[in-house]
Amino acid sequence: MEFFNFHTHQFTNQSNVLELVNQYPQEFDSSIPFYSIGIHPWYIKEDTIDADLKIIEEKLQSKNCLAIGECGLDKRIEVALELQIAVFEKQLILAEKYNKPVVIHCVAAFQEVIEIKKRMKISVPMIIHGFSKNSQIASQLIKEDFYLSFGKYLLRNPDLKTVFQSIPNDHFLLETDTIEENINQVYNLAAEYKNITVKELQEVISSNYKYIFKREVNS
Repeated sequence: MEFFNFHTHQFTNQSNVLELVNQYPQEFDSSIPFYSIGIHPWYIKEDTIDADLKIIEEKLQSKNCLAIGECGLDKRIEVALELQIAVFEKQLILAEKYNKPVVIHCVAAFQEVIEIKKRMKISVPMIIHGFSKNSQIASQLIKEDFYLSFGKYLLRNPDLKTVFQSIPNDHFLLETDTIEENINQVYNLAAEYKNITVKELQEVISSNYKYIFKREVNS
């Protein structure tokens, strides 16, 4: 693995890229080598929650399932926050049970996510994907031992440069999510911002990957 794409919705099957492909319980594709699976807050349907959780629990027991998610909280959608929290917490219980990291979707609900992590005493790594906020929120999350994943907004928003530069090297990952640009482009910009070579950045990400996922890079 030369590049690790922490969160993507598209499997591109490149030999030098390990892609953690986002999957949904009702649309599971068994041909994807490595994936995360979870109930996204946008797609919560009350009548399928139990069935979805059953599928998620089954998949979490596979070595190809690297994480649960994306899941989390989004205050800008119509789904009631109480329901979102209930579904999120059920997935966190599964994450702890099967010792899998959590890919988190969080919109305008960082305080709630931090509070839930503390209250539930979550011990598995929790990674905020697609981070785009300011240094204050970033440092608060790092203090609570969250990891931050950067991609789309790093490429699109120059103001995120100083935020990214402030993140400790052992607390970030990189991703493409839904953008057309490839993970190499994200690595190139991230290396430039961190003032290191792409090779050095690859070593940083590999080390973080090993720690977060408790597995060797090529296993």
